[in-house]
Amino acid sequence: MAGQVRTEAVVLRSMRYGEADRILHVYTLHRGRVSAIAKGVRRARSRFGGRLEPFFRLQLELHEGRGELLTVTGAHTVDAHARLRGDARALDGASRACDAVGRLFETSEPHPAVFHLLCRQLALLDERAGSHGAAGAWGEALAFRLKLLLAAGLAPQLGACANCGAREHLVGFSGAAGGVVCSACEAGSFGLTQEAHVFMTEALGRALSEAPEASEPVLRQVERAISATVEHHAHVRLAPAAAA
Repeated sequence: MAGQVRTEAVVLRSMRYGEADRILHVYTLHRGRVSAIAKGVRRARSRFGGRLEPFFRLQLELHEGRGELLTVTGAHTVDAHARLRGDARALDGASRACDAVGRLFETSEPHPAVFHLLCRQLALLDERAGSHGAAGAWGEALAFRLKLLLAAGLAPQLGACANCGAREHLVGFSGAAGGVVCSACEAGSFGLTQEAHVFMTEALGRALSEAPEASEPVLRQVERAISATVEHHAHVRLAPAAAA
């Protein structure tokens, strides 16, 4: 329906368009993922300044016409996440988090929990810019993705074998089955250590800021489990959660 739309939003991606415009992909609180054009934003005297860049959290005013693109008519900064822009690892983590949200939730259906989860992840990256090691940042990124799967209804089965329901001898993970599998059902699965199983269980049960710690071999298994689940059930291929 045509008219004015007011909503909080996070800029996922911003692309140059024409001589002075930008096309924005944004994830909004009330409208899910939408695309909008910001006219004249690249001119020196644009009233939007630099606030329509990726990772800004904004209060947006949009005009919805008959076309697919909405038009940005107003934008007010809620959080610029300025610190993460000075840290390469945090900046990369923000880019991967926004990409995952854009790929897994690509429709205009609202998912307030996903919006707030993304905002929390960006805030954590901003708070911890410059202070995190590679393993810690990777673990937090994987915990974020596990929570995205939960919001999408794709959380892996971790309490019992996804094939037969057995609760013992859980030795593998199957993307096709949607979770851990026991030794009797492990055909077609890959090995999953107890440590990786515990990481996923705790990451889903804890606050995002309390993501469990794990070694790199464990995190590689968790990454593989998440990728197998997403590719099989959402038919989406995500970039790795963290830079190699």
